[in-house]
Amino acid sequence: MTARTSTDRSLRPLLAPRSVAIVGATERPGSVGATVMRNVIDGGFPGPVTPVNPGRASVFDRVAVARVEDLPQPPDLAVLCTPAHTVPALLRACGKTGIRGAVVLAAGFRESGPAGRALEQDLRDALAETPSLRVLGPNCLGLIVPGIGLNASFARAPVRGGTIALCSQSGALCSAMLGWADAQGIGFSHFLSVGNMTDVGFADLLDALAEDDAARSVVLYIEALTDARRFVASARRCTARKPVVVFKAGRHAAAARAAASHTGAMAGEDAVYDAAFEHAGIVRVDRLDAFLATAELLAGSRWPRGRRLGIVTNAGGPGVIATDALVEGGGTLATLSESTIAALDAVLPACWSHGNPVDVIGDADHERLASATRHVIADPTVDAVLVMLTPQAIIDARAAAEAVGTIAASGSRPVLASWMGGAEIATAVAALRRAGVPAYATPEPAIEAFLHLAKHVERREAEDRCTPQRADTPAPDAQVVGAAAGATRLLQGCAGPVDEPRARRIFGLFDIAMTPADTAGTEEAAVDAARRLGYPVVLKVISPGVTHKTDVGGVALDLRSDDAVGAAFRRIRDTLARRSGTPFSGVSVQPMLDRSAGEELILGARRDATFGPVVMVGAGGTRAEVLGDRALALAPLDPQDARGLCDRLRIRSLLGPWRGRAALDVDAVAAMVTRLGWMIETVPGIAEVEANPVLVTVDGAVALDARLIAHPAPDGERAASLSDRTVAGTMNVAGAAEA
Repeated sequence: MTARTSTDRSLRPLLAPRSVAIVGATERPGSVGATVMRNVIDGGFPGPVTPVNPGRASVFDRVAVARVEDLPQPPDLAVLCTPAHTVPALLRACGKTGIRGAVVLAAGFRESGPAGRALEQDLRDALAETPSLRVLGPNCLGLIVPGIGLNASFARAPVRGGTIALCSQSGALCSAMLGWADAQGIGFSHFLSVGNMTDVGFADLLDALAEDDAARSVVLYIEALTDARRFVASARRCTARKPVVVFKAGRHAAAARAAASHTGAMAGEDAVYDAAFEHAGIVRVDRLDAFLATAELLAGSRWPRGRRLGIVTNAGGPGVIATDALVEGGGTLATLSESTIAALDAVLPACWSHGNPVDVIGDADHERLASATRHVIADPTVDAVLVMLTPQAIIDARAAAEAVGTIAASGSRPVLASWMGGAEIATAVAALRRAGVPAYATPEPAIEAFLHLAKHVERREAEDRCTPQRADTPAPDAQVVGAAAGATRLLQGCAGPVDEPRARRIFGLFDIAMTPADTAGTEEAAVDAARRLGYPVVLKVISPGVTHKTDVGGVALDLRSDDAVGAAFRRIRDTLARRSGTPFSGVSVQPMLDRSAGEELILGARRDATFGPVVMVGAGGTRAEVLGDRALALAPLDPQDARGLCDRLRIRSLLGPWRGRAALDVDAVAAMVTRLGWMIETVPGIAEVEANPVLVTVDGAVALDARLIAHPAPDGERAASLSDRTVAGTMNVAGAAEA
């Protein structure tokens, strides 16, 4: 069996075929083969369409062949409409015939149990024998490319041409989206159901769509990712050229594992997806209606250039609702210029709102609403305009819609509309959509869609300002290489929680500052350590079975005498025995730092099952899980990205100048986050690592506690992927490993 290679792996035969074969084509009503054959013919595909059916000489007046091998010329694309058990053999036949693209519609693979998984493995084996054949599916609805008249699917709803590319893991959602889009007058450049993604996945499609000018934007419905790091890299390239919006289902996975650390609890699966989407520049929406609303805005010809919104309404209440949604979402009411206010004064009654939102009053006709909209959209302080209408006796809703559509077509800024009501405004809403104005039943989804797109624009502009251009994945320097080698040796034979002295040594290898500490197994040794370090001191329990020390009475603070240290030692030992029964290995004795001089953070990293190494920064100490204030990023990352991670915290203002205190050393925190990222990236034996709390002051940052959870590395595995990285510098690696 030959391995699949990257040679000639283009998706052109799938996305832009010049000829198509329908395998399993038939005229039997209600069958997949008949539906697909009819869709391809009715869609107006201009190239040859050949049915493959051993029992028929023709299908829908097209001459048929009995087998794939009998095709007179290999078509670019074969659409397999046959049962699952026939698919592996058919793919082998496609490969031998020279076909380069295939769509597998059949279900009954890994989603159906052990037999299906075995069948899907046979499918994979068939693909391995045909490296140039690209396959969409199995278990998918098919694909539609309206621009070339191709509807190679068994969808029933009509498909309009447009500028949105939709890729969905759910065929049923694809069907629903088609019906919704047709009702809204929204069209697509591509409509792609990915199914099980046995071959072609989201990353492949993003790479192709990034280069396709027909797709001005991409929307993704994702249930789970495979090859997640490649997905992020492909998405990042795509978002540099066009917006990508994702709806990720399964935010609260029932199978979430029990966390072994604060980091594990706070950096859960969905939070890591958020971090990955953020890194890739993807706009994430968390409700299906928001997904559809954003898609509708994407269908327009203009996108917002900022978060400043102008609102025009014929009723005060909707204006208040829209303002609340805008402010809560992080947007801004545009401050209208004096000249705009004067222009509005000239066309509106004296009792108008004299500000934004612009309330044109309930007795307005469509001309007054249009005049106000025209002046607001011309104001340079406005990035987009939301026009709202509630049915009133005087206003003609359809005439107002047509007027707003005309204004939107001639302006340079996007216009959104919310025409509220029922059947009486249906024709008006249709007029808005014909004019390319996104129309929403209520203000909130309009505001949400506006803010999602504004965020995308901000990200693109921020990326453009980044000079020099940063690589997606930085390379480790020689100090990191040496530290990783030393840490790997220290972790040999370890699994589960690592004892604190060993964790501290690993932190030291990666140059992560920690408070001095002595380990004491007896009361007398604890007192001696306290004297050496100098009072006041802190005692912390050492026990392999303890995750959170404070939960078992394992921390004693501000101890100022020998007697206090002795009593605290006994109390910690006895409390641990009563509360948990886990082994008592002694205490760590550390100087008591003045925490009032700074703020406590938690820094951590873990190896996510989907995305790999992830780092986290958050509000620390005992507040860590209570506040839940944390930001995540994929590792490794550079100090600039690490500082940006700190800036995303809600408590970020506490790290700046505050009540006479100078700004804290956030750069020191960023450096520590960067080193933790390299630690989790380059030491395969580490599952989770945590520094909590980290005290950050005006003079730097120091970790007060180190926690490290190990898992055995596979045989022969060493520091991850270091062999194919560029190692900078001339530092003596052997010497660094022994530091």
